[in-house]
Amino acid sequence: MTGILPIALEDATKILQAFLLSGKEYVCLMRLHEDLSEDKLKQVFKEFTGEIYQKPPLKASVKRAIRKRIIYSIELLEKEGKNVLMKVACQSGTYIRKLVYDIGEALGCGAHMKELRRIRAGPFTEDKNLYDLYDLAYAIKEYKENKNEELLRKVIRPMEEALEFINKIYIRDSAVDAICHGADLAIPGIVKLSANIKPKDLVAILTLKGEVVAFAKALMSTEQILEQERGIAAKTVRVIMPIGTYPALWKKK
Repeated sequence: MTGILPIALEDATKILQAFLLSGKEYVCLMRLHEDLSEDKLKQVFKEFTGEIYQKPPLKASVKRAIRKRIIYSIELLEKEGKNVLMKVACQSGTYIRKLVYDIGEALGCGAHMKELRRIRAGPFTEDKNLYDLYDLAYAIKEYKENKNEELLRKVIRPMEEALEFINKIYIRDSAVDAICHGADLAIPGIVKLSANIKPKDLVAILTLKGEVVAFAKALMSTEQILEQERGIAAKTVRVIMPIGTYPALWKKK
């Protein structure tokens, strides 16, 4: 497989839990075992769009148990004989090789995957965020020899960019250090938030400057948080920002 592969450095590894909630897109070359019409293909693609049940293949890094995954769309890009080029948008954790096999079974002719390219992982896309190791090596050389950070900053992005599709809650500066100590988020500390938060959602807590502080599990919906003046809005589950980054404006009991 080729294409986009985001790599987290240092403290950015802490955000991978939330990043995995973002969807992915692939371009896949499927080889049919019999030549079928485009209409038949499109019909079966529709049947595999939405929530599906999938069992990971024999060679997989997870337990081989049936699980649910969401296929957002399957688009036929091109067909030449038994070769089918298609684009798949899906939930993270979907095995495209197994999806192709299952589509082949539904078609009644069988199919296997020949090539696969990931063109999007969360908010990162092939046309905007793809750099190779040569780009990275050149950027490091430019920084070391000429103190030019421009290329390095293009290759290494702020970890907050990975959270584009995650619901967010922005908090007051006075609440930041308390959250860094593991405190749960109370409503008075909230300044603004995403419009569609639901209870049990994983949300990112950010400063007013857009710096990620922690991840939390929402205990209230957006509407409930806006309607109430007091109460715990979210339970902190993973602290990202180091203690002391913001001044401690709270009192320990």
